[in-house]
Amino acid sequence: MTHSSRDARPAVILAVAFVLAGLFGCRFAQSLAGASKPTTVAWNFDGATVGKVPPGWKVAETASRGHPATWQVVKDTSAPSPPNSVAITANTNHGHTFNLLLAQPTSYKDLEIELMVKAVAGKEDQGGGPVWRAKDADNYYICRWNPLEDNFRVYYVKNGRRRQLGSARVRTDPTVWHKIKVRHQGTKIQAFFDGKKLIELDDTTFGDPGMVGLWVKADGRSEFDNVKVLDLGGTK
Repeated sequence: MTHSSRDARPAVILAVAFVLAGLFGCRFAQSLAGASKPTTVAWNFDGATVGKVPPGWKVAETASRGHPATWQVVKDTSAPSPPNSVAITANTNHGHTFNLLLAQPTSYKDLEIELMVKAVAGKEDQGGGPVWRAKDADNYYICRWNPLEDNFRVYYVKNGRRRQLGSARVRTDPTVWHKIKVRHQGTKIQAFFDGKKLIELDDTTFGDPGMVGLWVKADGRSEFDNVKVLDLGGTK
């Protein structure tokens, strides 16, 4: 079967978009081939400056103690898409301080968000995960993996207070990269760890679009790579 040059244009546009993403900045829109298709935005941090906060991202904290963790783009040949990832490289927080890196300006309601995470250090907490439908540093959903507790959980944080919505037991190697994916459509939340759906629930706490981001609790130091968001709509 043959195709016209017009039929081939979307594939060419997508290929160019992926190349530009790798060269210049962490981000691409997969919907360039057609506005009617869901939009995918991704960050691999390979075009960002090592030692700096990646462009378009903002450091924030829930229950700040006045000493924000240091978020930086780092070189890591083990990263799922080498050479770079983004990481907390210094952190003196503890207790119920939550370390955030928010992608601005992003605004999603129904979405799939996935990322790769590796636990690096932390005596009190380790691991972490994605944030979504975030209004600000005190109001958002979070799905996180904690290898110190051998669990994987979904919470919401409202007015700075965290409430658990679902939990599953996970015992795995904390020194390697793992994938977290969350699908949230309407009130239904599904959370996956390394490709397995471990949590499914309904919640109505936050119904408006919000930012996406990264989250690590207390003194945790973690790396993240290949952050991807598929926009499923529901912008109102």
